[in-house]
Amino acid sequence: MDPQEQDLKLSGVAETTLWTLYHRALDARDPDTALYDPKAVELTDSIAFPFKSRFGSGNWGQAQGTGLRALCFDTEVRRFLADHPEGTVVSLGEGLETQFWRVDNGSVRWLSVDLPDVAAVRKRLLPDTDRRRTLACSVTDGSWIAEVDASRGLLITAQGVLMYLSPAEAHALIAECAHRFSGAALVFDTPPQWVTRRTVRRQWRYPAGYQPPPMPWGMTSAEEEKLRGLPNVAGVHSVRVPRGRGLMCGVLLPALTYVPGLRSRKPLWVTRVDFQTEEKRRAGADTAQPNQQTRNLPAKQPESDR
Repeated sequence: MDPQEQDLKLSGVAETTLWTLYHRALDARDPDTALYDPKAVELTDSIAFPFKSRFGSGNWGQAQGTGLRALCFDTEVRRFLADHPEGTVVSLGEGLETQFWRVDNGSVRWLSVDLPDVAAVRKRLLPDTDRRRTLACSVTDGSWIAEVDASRGLLITAQGVLMYLSPAEAHALIAECAHRFSGAALVFDTPPQWVTRRTVRRQWRYPAGYQPPPMPWGMTSAEEEKLRGLPNVAGVHSVRVPRGRGLMCGVLLPALTYVPGLRSRKPLWVTRVDFQTEEKRRAGADTAQPNQQTRNLPAKQPESDR
């Protein structure tokens, strides 16, 4: 690819796809990384964008943290494909993520859902194929649901996206997925709530000066309990993030997960929500009171930035 032909101009939430791509590629270039992602490196080199002056060098842990997050999601996708080799992965807000090339088993079906301006960039740089396609719409627009083939198993991922929704939008999206896709699962990440609060107040900046968009939704133990209470949710599980390299990512940050009282300070929460199977739903319906009403969520949710 000629970098001059791939000049990109994205802003707001859409620009975060460039931040993520850049830091993942930085980590993939590190000789000691566990993330093998030559596609991300190739893609970054093909784009005429001032990555370093805009986003910095990634030396404060952003690059390694982005790589570890990607590895965490890769593990969940590979676990799903081990049981459902011809299954479907729906990647919400995928941006320029190159996960497909890291986990492709030769038979998985892949649907990428993103905002129209980001989807247009993805289609240009990563053209669709017979097993991998991109759909342009907001993740809160329920129209993408009709495009999903869940007959051979389904895993929904949302990497770096749900934090840009309001808590009500995030809960409604998860509940709608649980309602529509029995037996499937959703894997997503969020920063802790103390970080998201600072972004909303416009108090969060990275060392190079880049200021991320406001993130209304952050994770806490209380939020996990709210998710467990959503209809048709069978379980909510915290996914262990791989241990990184060095003192910060290899010792200090992982310790936040295990030391009592410090869990709320860990910088990254990756969560898997399992949806009830059809059998479980029928069993629950059989034992419900005759006058009990079930929740009926609309298929189309309000539009959001990302």
